[in-house]
Order: sequence, then C-alpha cells, then structure tokens
Amino acid sequence: MSDKGRVWPGEIEAGQDAQTGAVVWQVTGHPSINHNLYFLTNSFLPDERSLVFAGFRTGSANFFRAGFPQGDIVQLTDAPGINSFSAVISDDGSRLYFTRGNSVVKLELDSLREDVLGEVPGGSLGEVNLSCDGRWIVSAARFKGENGIVVIATDGSGTQVIHRQENVIIHPQFHPADPDVIEYANDPAPRMHLIRRDGTGHEVLYEHDNDEFIVHETWLGRTGDLVFTVWPTSLKRMRLPSHRIETIAEFNAWHICPSADGRFILCDTNCPDRGVQLVDVAGGSRRTVCYPASSNGGSQWAKGTYATAADFEEAARRAGTAVEAQCTWMEMKTDTVYGPQWSHPHPALTRSGRLAAFTSDRTGRPQVYVVAIG
Repeated sequence: MSDKGRVWPGEIEAGQDAQTGAVVWQVTGHPSINHNLYFLTNSFLPDERSLVFAGFRTGSANFFRAGFPQGDIVQLTDAPGINSFSAVISDDGSRLYFTRGNSVVKLELDSLREDVLGEVPGGSLGEVNLSCDGRWIVSAARFKGENGIVVIATDGSGTQVIHRQENVIIHPQFHPADPDVIEYANDPAPRMHLIRRDGTGHEVLYEHDNDEFIVHETWLGRTGDLVFTVWPTSLKRMRLPSHRIETIAEFNAWHICPSADGRFILCDTNCPDRGVQLVDVAGGSRRTVCYPASSNGGSQWAKGTYATAADFEEAARRAGTAVEAQCTWMEMKTDTVYGPQWSHPHPALTRSGRLAAFTSDRTGRPQVYVVAIG
C-alpha cells in the first residue's frame, strides 16, 4: 500500500541563532536524514507558505511538503530509486520535477499524479534544471564509461542526449533568460562550459588546470553573468559574453546562491566554518546571517584541490567499499571525499530573498531549517 499523501504532524519549531539573533525555524525533527532540495534550487513554493524537502523517514528517499511557518507534513512520493538532491519546483508552484533512476518524473503537487517525461535506457541521471520558459529540463547523465547532457521536453514529447564525453558532467543549468543556452561543469578541469540546447556552440569559458580548484558555479540571477568559487580563497564573477573575471570578495565562500536580481549572494563557509554569509555583489561587503553548525563532511575540502583517483581509493579503503576504475563523487553511496552532501548546509534563497532554507546535522541527524534574512 502506498504512503503517497500520508500526513505527518508538523515538526516545526521557531528559535533564534544564538550569535546573530536571526529567527531560525527547525522544520523537521524526525530521527532520519532530511535535507532541503539543493543550493541551486529554491525549496519554497511561490507564496512561501510551504516548502518541499527530501527525507528518508520511510527508509528510502522521498519528497515531502511542509507548511510554513506552521502546518503538517505531506508525503509527496513513495517509490524506490529517487535522487534526493534532484528536484526543482516549477515557477508557478504547481509541479515538482525530479529524477528516479534513469527517468525524469513530473509530479503534480495538488493531485500527486506522476508522469514519466523521459528515460535514458541503461543510464542514470543527476539533478534537473528547468528552462526559463518552462518547456525544457536538463540533467547530467551517466552511461557505461561515458557522461552526457540530456534535454527533456516538459510536455513529454521528447528526450535528447545533446552531448557526450568521457569526463564527468556536473550541474547543467539553463540561462535564466535564454532557454537555448546551458552552462555545465566538467570534472576534471577546465570546469566551466556553455552549450546550446540543440548540442551546438560548445564553448570552454575559462581555461585552467586542476591546480585552480573552481567549484559551485551558477548564474548570477537575471544578470546573465556567472559566479563561482575559487576554493578556498575567493568568490568571483565572470562577465558574459566578454569572459572577464572579477573578484567579488576574498574569503572561503563555499556553496553559493545568488538572489534573483543578482545583487546579493548567500553562501555557507567551511575550513573554517564562518557561518552563512550574505554578500553584496557590487561592493563585496558581507555579514553573517546564522551559524548552521553542520559537520561539513568531506576530506577534500581541507586539502583545497580537486580529488584524484587516489583520494577516492583511500576513502573507499577506509570505508571498506569498492571504487570503480573511473573515480568520481558520483560513485560513492555515502561520499566521504566531497560529502556526504546532507552534512553541508547548502543554503538557498527564496524568490523574494526574505528567507533561506538550509540543512544542518548539528542535532546528530540532518534536519531542514529556515532562516529569516534580516
């Protein structure tokens, strides 16, 4: 019998950050893994009266909707193979898109009806990103010994692998104002690339080697520029189409989430943890919003360099697991090189910028939190 639609009593508790005084709500309290959607994805519906999160309270990953600042928790899915970091909410708040195994799924949030929009036979998929016109979804794909970018029509009319390569592909994202342009990350370096939705126009945005540890690139709101971290030293902006790179601020910015207008960037920090920071893009000034006190797992962050095969092999040896010949963070069920991901805050702003969702395991289990951006 399916638990889809099951109602759980609300678990939300309001409090304050002890050091900054910011209002912080702990949304979940179940003794299982719970996390917000991702730092590249807003977890809230447009009215900001509810949010979607991923949780393992049923024994495997599923999605749930919690009322905010109060209300019950409703289970949205009940199926194996869900990628808990894969989901994105449509701009009108009516649908949730996510990956399950080799499929992209559309979930109607009112009726909880699910439709498979596309499949990649013999492959697996990462997180999804939605085009600004709502017509297309992009996802990274993994095939046997090969990686790719897949574009799926949201009306279910077609799936196309637009690009294939040997190197790992991470975080493909549509341009915020152009549904024909996609940015994606390559591992190993050079990291940042552009490609058109039909697979043409492939472009390396910045030539560098693995000595420059670039991570967590994303679009700077609606500006059409990119922002990225050079770990662990600086937060930078790339002007497009000129490719000119500017330093916004010099500090250990980690996962970065720009505001919709591109004026501010919210980010967590690590090595050392200085809390969640709100950065003014124009001037580079910043302030501490709150202190998640997450465990911030991952041996590689302290090293400040990209992980090599040897790093994954050593992590696998310590964990007593096996690593395939091609070693990436995608291989590890519970990654101790770059993660586990649910031990990272991954703060993400709402559309209005008044609130942000994040994850913290400071109580011993990862839980979902919301902080007011004062």
